[in-house]
Amino acid sequence: MALRLVTREGCHLCDDAVAALRELGAEFEAVDVDRDPELARLYDFRVPVLLDRDHVLAEGRLDRDRLRAALAR
Repeated sequence: MALRLVTREGCHLCDDAVAALRELGAEFEAVDVDRDPELARLYDFRVPVLLDRDHVLAEGRLDRDRLRAALAR
């Protein structure tokens, strides 16, 4: 898996998703939606969004249980 978490500075849901992914021991790259025009076009109002390559695994309120389920697929 090549996980990327699309985030935004100041987003509490994004901070929660980062913390949950770290608790699960997942390796991921966090990318700021506001620094990439294509990510902004695709995910602006959907952050946080967890991607495996370009496939959306989960989005919105991403707690540990939801992320665990998304990663198990």
